[in-house]
Amino acid sequence: MKSWGEAQWRSVSSNFSRVGRLRRALVLLAAAACTAAAVLYWRQQTDDSAHRPLQSMLTGVEPQWSWICRNDRCERLLASETSVLQSLPTCNMLCASTQLWPQPTGPVSLATAAVRVRSSGFSLKVLASPSREVTEHLNDAFDLMRDDLKTLERTAGIERRRSDSATRDVLVRVTVNGSGDPRMRLDTDESYKLALRPSGKSLVVDITAHSFSGARHGFETLSQLVWLDPYTSSLLALEAATVEDAPKFRYRGLLLDTARNYFPVSDILRTIDAMGACKMNTFHWHISDSQSFPLRLTSAPQLAQHGAYGPGAIYTTDDVKTIVRRARLRGVRVLIEVDAPAHVGKAWTWGPLEGLGHLAHCVEVEPWSTYCGEPPCGQLNPRNPNVYKLLERIYAEIIELTGVDDIFHLGGDEVSERCWAQHFNDTDPMELWIDFTRRAMLALERANGGKTPQLTFLWSSRLTQSPYLERLDKKQYGIQVWGSSRWPESRAVLDAGYRTVISHVDAWYLDCGFGSWRDSSDGHCGPYRSWQQMYEHRPWIEEMPSVATGAEQWRIEGGAACQWTEQLASGGLDARVWPRTAALAERLWSDRVEGATADVYLRLDTQRSRLISKGVHAAPLWPRWCSHNPHACL
Repeated sequence: MKSWGEAQWRSVSSNFSRVGRLRRALVLLAAAACTAAAVLYWRQQTDDSAHRPLQSMLTGVEPQWSWICRNDRCERLLASETSVLQSLPTCNMLCASTQLWPQPTGPVSLATAAVRVRSSGFSLKVLASPSREVTEHLNDAFDLMRDDLKTLERTAGIERRRSDSATRDVLVRVTVNGSGDPRMRLDTDESYKLALRPSGKSLVVDITAHSFSGARHGFETLSQLVWLDPYTSSLLALEAATVEDAPKFRYRGLLLDTARNYFPVSDILRTIDAMGACKMNTFHWHISDSQSFPLRLTSAPQLAQHGAYGPGAIYTTDDVKTIVRRARLRGVRVLIEVDAPAHVGKAWTWGPLEGLGHLAHCVEVEPWSTYCGEPPCGQLNPRNPNVYKLLERIYAEIIELTGVDDIFHLGGDEVSERCWAQHFNDTDPMELWIDFTRRAMLALERANGGKTPQLTFLWSSRLTQSPYLERLDKKQYGIQVWGSSRWPESRAVLDAGYRTVISHVDAWYLDCGFGSWRDSSDGHCGPYRSWQQMYEHRPWIEEMPSVATGAEQWRIEGGAACQWTEQLASGGLDARVWPRTAALAERLWSDRVEGATADVYLRLDTQRSRLISKGVHAAPLWPRWCSHNPHACL
């Protein structure tokens, strides 16, 4: 195929005006000859293709370049300068880097040879399962993985071509010998082992795990050992691999605010798919705020009726079930937060019309800047017993819809003491706040069948500072710390021994760096947080408290990136969140000592390509030239 060199093409082109018909005939003959030669060559090379670099015989993406693995790195050459025509994805997968994301925490062994596979050749055999429900989830999650491979094939038109003898079938055998509950739980063992080996003319993959989630992670790792070679228009898979893996932190989350601006269900599903690809396990859905209440609940339809932006900006219970189902198959729990007692608005103003009294105070009060951080203001009435009855119904329906009953988020930040002091001048507003939190917890306990969740989160706030922090029960409450890692009050929560999820604003807030919609300032949280900053933030390696200080041992459950959406809507979500959140995902899964090294750049660039193939419009890490010549950019 390479006999048609640049000189020949230039010669033909220079005579185009005089011999146009002849040129077209020559081009057609050349194309036919190249295709025939490619097919013949591929068949000749089938038997030993797994033992040397793959040769490209078909026109694909940028065939003028070839990448050769030299000194453990891929170097770009002109195709005319080498006898080996190899695509960048194939070189990356067969060269030194593991190309897995997140990096496994246990031993990894990967072959440097590949074979052709097809999505239709993947089959699943469940060797052992603790429950029928786990078996059903395994089958459905496997189908999702196979659908992802089919999507890759569609981009190259592979599904329109028949398989041939060079294509290997892949048998995936799964053994789950632990929990019969497929849900992501606080105590879920997410570890797994994967072994891939050739067996005759097939590949056999053995995945063992102690939970459905662990086995699903194994599927995810397997999918990362398969890639599309753009030059051969074929799916390729490593010929052999072994991986042992388990996460460092058990809470690896992403918060999405859908109250400031509405995001369609398709955006949320795509976000959850990306989370699964990065082995994140908690979608923290900040579903309501003072601006809107877009969730139409059967137990309290008035909230959406009075609080949603309109009929096109509402999540139905069927929408929630669809999201929860997809999330569970991706190994992700859906943690819905209805923020209270502050951050409420018009959704809560219908109480007097139905004889329930005032459910909220200070709704859309002016001047707003004296009552809340951004308009509109509003917070619940802590002395109206109907508020707690309504919260109980809301909590019960959320638990039923999500199936998440061992962990809950009450919200609980940025209460305006001024508002409550104005309406209840006989009581310290902080005492009202404590009383509200306790009564909301009792409502949650009733909603959860009389059982307190194992862990109920509150946002860090004045309530989680001394002397009020000590009045919260450590056995019941956990704290999501959003303040700066440099703030003393952020560390005080850790020193006090509370179970903590870290969302430091100076590292893991995705909305920072885009200015303020209210004025011309830098906004509430300053500069943009780059993926490198997110990756290198390791607050748990700071000096731990000593016994001499009287502080307790830190109890960090994990962390979460937060995407608040005052200045973001559908269409801009993917590039704002990805691949930065993928960087956090590896920090929380692997917690590698190294920072953003060259290997991290290479693997994250590959992971971004995987996200793109799933329809996620992830932002680029650098110019495409750097993807082609990474070591020249590092």
